[in-house]
Amino acid sequence: MQQLNSSVLAEGGLFAESPRWHQGRLWFSEMTAGRVLALDAQGRIEEIFKVPAPMGLGWLPDGRLLVVSMAEYRVYCFDGRRLEPYCELSAACAGPPNDIVVDAAGRAYVGNMGVRDFLGGEKPKPADLISIAPGAIVTAAAPDLLFANGMAIPPDGRTLIVAETFAHRLTAFDVDPADGSLCRRRVFAHLEGRTPDGIALDAEGAVWVGSMETCEFLRVREGGEITHRIAPGRHCVSCALGGPDRRTLYMVTLERPAHFANVTEAMRNGATRARIEVAQAPAPGAGLP
Repeated sequence: MQQLNSSVLAEGGLFAESPRWHQGRLWFSEMTAGRVLALDAQGRIEEIFKVPAPMGLGWLPDGRLLVVSMAEYRVYCFDGRRLEPYCELSAACAGPPNDIVVDAAGRAYVGNMGVRDFLGGEKPKPADLISIAPGAIVTAAAPDLLFANGMAIPPDGRTLIVAETFAHRLTAFDVDPADGSLCRRRVFAHLEGRTPDGIALDAEGAVWVGSMETCEFLRVREGGEITHRIAPGRHCVSCALGGPDRRTLYMVTLERPAHFANVTEAMRNGATRARIEVAQAPAPGAGLP
């Protein structure tokens, strides 16, 4: 396993999530501040719009942005000027919806926490992964995922990889190209003791994983081999491969005051501090998001 170092590109804010490289900038959600932001290569941050507790971000084929609102159990759509409701998730999600990935056909997949008050101390429970078909049609795509979180789709669109945070694994499904339904569930990689959060796929088929509780980013091959590790000394949330050649690994990290017992308690009290860090990746990004 090769150890890599990171450097700080930007810092500030309370809790950043869902980094996405899009049109020359890194977009991300600042959940506790209710903002979607974009960061350029020089570290300048622009507020794009506000939405209650934003989480996952994903672009439809026509260029509109979907954003998940954890607080409202809703997906919004932003067309560059207006923010409008896209679909409701309250009837489909057992807990707050979190991350999202949108495929090339405009179908979205959304994870959820499985319980209503995770930050308040409820233990996660298995829940459905949600599919949103074009036309904002909401259905259950797969049952019994334990805190389905970050997701990625390879360039051929035939596989969905999901981080199951508290099952300590990456799970893969085959995707039916006709209707987006999922089948042949299998373990992509066991990550014993790690808590995979946001993920990013590279051109060699490996997955970069942020592990919140073990404070590390890992590059993992199918089967579980860990090839690279970055340990910034902070809680590691999510990552994206971007830049002109998609070889820059953008990493969201959090710091918590020492008097909080864990990062969940610090998040509940609004005491975390976010940072965007970067490192040069061994292979460029591929697929979605």
